[in-house]
Amino acid sequence: MDKLTIKTLAKELQLSVSTISKALRDSHEISAETKRKVLALAEQLNYTPNPYASSLRKRKSKTIGVVIPEVVNSFFSQAINGIESVAKEKGYHVLIYLTHEDFENEKAILKDFESGRVDGVLMSVSRSSTESDHISELINKEVPVIFFDRVFNEIDTVKITTNDFESAYAAAQHLIAGGCKNPAFLAIDGNLDIINCRMEGFKKALSEHDIPFDAASVISCTTNGDHNYNTLLKKLQSAKKPDGILCSIENLSIIIYKVCEDLQIKIPEALQIISFSNLDTASFLNPPLTTITQPAYEIGKTAAATLVKALEKKSYTITNERIVIPSVLTVRKSTKN
Repeated sequence: MDKLTIKTLAKELQLSVSTISKALRDSHEISAETKRKVLALAEQLNYTPNPYASSLRKRKSKTIGVVIPEVVNSFFSQAINGIESVAKEKGYHVLIYLTHEDFENEKAILKDFESGRVDGVLMSVSRSSTESDHISELINKEVPVIFFDRVFNEIDTVKITTNDFESAYAAAQHLIAGGCKNPAFLAIDGNLDIINCRMEGFKKALSEHDIPFDAASVISCTTNGDHNYNTLLKKLQSAKKPDGILCSIENLSIIIYKVCEDLQIKIPEALQIISFSNLDTASFLNPPLTTITQPAYEIGKTAAATLVKALEKKSYTITNERIVIPSVLTVRKSTKN
């Protein structure tokens, strides 16, 4: 059989395409009997309406593209839930695209969007992104882009983030108040603005307590688990090992626990640990992990609501604005209260 379309139904029932379309949309213009015949044939032929068809004729796909580095991170999973809650309510479809932290992947995805596949984009940049020309080009083609969590500051658009600097500052203060004399910052290699903000907050807290901050205060990790394990193993066996760690991303916190177990380092007696994390299982670790929990769902929801407003209101202009939704410090037993 040829590709099943609305025209197939029209031909089979000897009705116009317009009548079939209205019947499928349950229009009041179509009689109950005609609707019954159309729906019965559609079910018999296993016809699935194309959600993009009518909107594409108006050059609108009713689709939002969401570009993120990964989905294993619980932050992005929760943010997607927030995005979809708004999209579903407003009649938009959501397509998820993963860059896998690769800049070339990110550029290729945004290039594909220039064809009109999506009406707008919600984006969290990859760790390896070095420039933003590909984003500017998409915006210049009248496809709005809004950032959430990871941003390019040089792009004039709405950026929805949390208070990374203040949260890291509060976390470092908590470590110091618990007796840490040599805290370290666990970073991830790359060009991410959020990591730099967190490190600056950490540095400020150390400065206020006259604790030196130098190259040894930063433990640099990558996306390679074995490399990170060995880096932490070496650091925690060194003569000047840290007595506290602020972990900048949640994926690294589990590795710290593993290293501590293998080296028989007691948490929090010998090493206090606090991490940026949205893990639901943080309270089940041994000991439960002290976290800075980002408002991921709210960030995703706010980003989607802002984009939809821009798409639906002709007079709405996306301004260069930063919307900050604060994180929450939850103290558990991996740090000293």
